[in-house]
Amino acid sequence: MSVSTQTTASSAAKTFAPAKVARVCVMGLGYVGLPTALLYAQQGLEVQGVDINPQRLEALKSGHLPEGFAEYQDWWQALKTTMSANQPIFEVGDTPAPADAFIIAVPTPFDDTTKHCELSAVESAVRAILPVLAEGNLVVLESTVPPGTTRRHILPLIESTGLVVGESVFLCFCPERVLPGNTQAEMINNDRLVGGVTTTCARLGHQLLSRVVVGGDVFMTDDATAEFCKLAENTYRDVNIAFANQLGLICEAVGADFERVRGFVNKSPGRNVLWAGAGVGGHCIPKDPWLLVHGVPGVDTGLIAAARTLNESMPLHVARLVEQALDEVNIGMHSARLLVLGYSYLEDSDDTRNSPSQSLIEHLKDWGAEVVVHDPWVPDYAVDLWKRAEGAHAAIVMVAHAEYRDLDLARLRGCLRAPVLVDGRQVVDAAAARAAGFVFRGLGRA
Repeated sequence: MSVSTQTTASSAAKTFAPAKVARVCVMGLGYVGLPTALLYAQQGLEVQGVDINPQRLEALKSGHLPEGFAEYQDWWQALKTTMSANQPIFEVGDTPAPADAFIIAVPTPFDDTTKHCELSAVESAVRAILPVLAEGNLVVLESTVPPGTTRRHILPLIESTGLVVGESVFLCFCPERVLPGNTQAEMINNDRLVGGVTTTCARLGHQLLSRVVVGGDVFMTDDATAEFCKLAENTYRDVNIAFANQLGLICEAVGADFERVRGFVNKSPGRNVLWAGAGVGGHCIPKDPWLLVHGVPGVDTGLIAAARTLNESMPLHVARLVEQALDEVNIGMHSARLLVLGYSYLEDSDDTRNSPSQSLIEHLKDWGAEVVVHDPWVPDYAVDLWKRAEGAHAAIVMVAHAEYRDLDLARLRGCLRAPVLVDGRQVVDAAAARAAGFVFRGLGRA
């Protein structure tokens, strides 16, 4: 495992020996915190997981994973087989106990109106560990936060105890890396970045993180750089998606086909246009660009804001495509029954956080339509596709699930009351759809 660092100053840790870290406390047992806790426990560390959700704690105490965490079942079962009643490796509770290292992995809720994130959960988690924080401890913040949070918000709270960050206690920011459906591989094999308030903080954070990142490299830097890198990664993705979406909208206007345009452009060296789509979901990308826009006063971040606004508008654009197609068969939106195919935000995943389908459905219902949903991955909507399609006036593909990439178009046409098909993810062959008798509309399609 290679190590890279951008910092040069050095100082010796006074009391903390990373090789002797035996107990880790993970604050927050959500999508990031729970797999983090399980991963450290698997490596033989004693782990306490802390959460304020009583249902989540009760499930874990009774030997079960909470709802929504099925992908960690193999980790959970393996961990349970190694634990004994007399020497538990993993325990949970609502109050932190003394530990060698504390990992903060709580949510930073995003206000969709103000476009700001709320740091109260992070600050509460830090305050909760202060009574048990001891000399030599390491505190690692993994929650995604605006630039400067570690140094401006977390450091003063820790030093209110009389401990001095960088001398008697150590503080890092380590961006989380979680992709629903592939979290285990990502956490073990992806390169990770740890930013320390001091070089010693970074080194101690690196040594702790290296206990679990066995297939990737752990790089060291300062806290400000690490905070910014996390936001820059997701903003880069968002801006590139927005560019693809802009091209898709232009293709519709000029009569070009986005799939062909993309294919030809990407034949040029150094070009990699992404796929246009019906919106961007998930926990990170819809939020993180706004943390940059509002987190760096005095800097013109208009490009980032424009990209985010465009991506947020895509479900509305799909709704307009539906309206246009219904008009062609003389059906008003107020009398239409519409089938939305896909409710998760990511293909072949059950994660529905900030799904573009949610926004689309709101628009369609606001315009008077009745909406039914199918999604083979989301339990509430994992019903028989063909029964759900019966009587609908239109089908709208919103997620590129494998099941929708190979739709039986003739059978779908036979189930629908009207021959309308709208593709928001470019998974339907337009010529085949029209040959099957559909009035077809697609994002970026001529």
